[in-house]
Amino acid sequence: MELLKNKNIAIATASKSAYSETFIKAQIDLLPAKLVLYGGWLPIYYGDNLPINNKYKTKLNQLSKIFFKRFFLDTDYDFVSVLKQNGIDVVLAQYGQTGVALMNICKKADVSLVVHFHGFDASVNEILTQYEKRYQRLFVEAKKIIAVSQAMKLKLISLGCLEQKIAVVPCSPSDIFFENEPNFASNTFFSIGRFVDKKAPYLTLMAFYEVLKVFPDAQLRMAGSGELLNACKNIVKAWEIQESVHFLGIIEPEQTKIEMENALAFVQHSVVADNGDSEGTPVAVLEAQAAALPVVSTYHAGIPDVVIDNETGFLVQETDIVAMKEAMIKIISNKALAKEMGAKGRDRIKNEFTMDIYINKLRAVLNES
Repeated sequence: MELLKNKNIAIATASKSAYSETFIKAQIDLLPAKLVLYGGWLPIYYGDNLPINNKYKTKLNQLSKIFFKRFFLDTDYDFVSVLKQNGIDVVLAQYGQTGVALMNICKKADVSLVVHFHGFDASVNEILTQYEKRYQRLFVEAKKIIAVSQAMKLKLISLGCLEQKIAVVPCSPSDIFFENEPNFASNTFFSIGRFVDKKAPYLTLMAFYEVLKVFPDAQLRMAGSGELLNACKNIVKAWEIQESVHFLGIIEPEQTKIEMENALAFVQHSVVADNGDSEGTPVAVLEAQAAALPVVSTYHAGIPDVVIDNETGFLVQETDIVAMKEAMIKIISNKALAKEMGAKGRDRIKNEFTMDIYINKLRAVLNES
């Protein structure tokens, strides 16, 4: 298929800080994007902090909102003008909420809209209730809807999207993780991710606590931050296992790579949170498999798309810490198995989930839109 050489792409993302996210930065650099729009679900900036809307219209609308509870001036055409001046053919909106905010604008500009869902935007109950009708309209207006896993595809169909409009395009790890050569010499498990409900770090700790009863020299190194971090630290103190569990905070990709080189396996006990929040396809799981580590995780969202149970790692049911403990013990007890699973995982990522594969799939979807 011809690459997207004749199409000009604008990528719309909620915040400029999202540039640091692996998948968005890759899209911007490798598709490539002619224009980046940012500053909220409805972006307000483009390029180097250039305002999309006329500043006088924006000020008058702010005043009218205060005094009359509504906007008087239509600023959609300022947005349309930016798209047309840059010759944009297709807008790739990151997250469902951005797609909703841009669907009228893209229609007025006669520009194709492709919406990339990622996880919470297709799972959190409050969002699904709030956006129910707007999502249904979005599924009609958008040329294509991108899901990052088979589970997300099924969810979007249940929300009213036609199956033929959905393209499954899983994210990919950075190529630096293919350079890893883990030595499998230690009894160290590694995890990285936000300390939030859907990643359930406390369940990983509970499983590891049981592992320590069999292998007292085992170690767990946990990178990341979030609302559950202090609670997890308190659990470790209460169990008096501070010498076995290490909280690393937020770390950079290069340090992540080093941690994975020195680890025996990657662990993550993802679950559906009480509010419905779910993973997409966790990039950390992809990175671990690319780094030739076996993965111990759960049958959750897009994880089974990446990890093959009993082949590239072990998968357990959500909240089953006994099964997770048993899987971790199998890996500690058989380093040759850990190495074999890690090698198979890396081969699978190389064959199905590289950055080149991701960008080419995404480019093909945009090219058809």
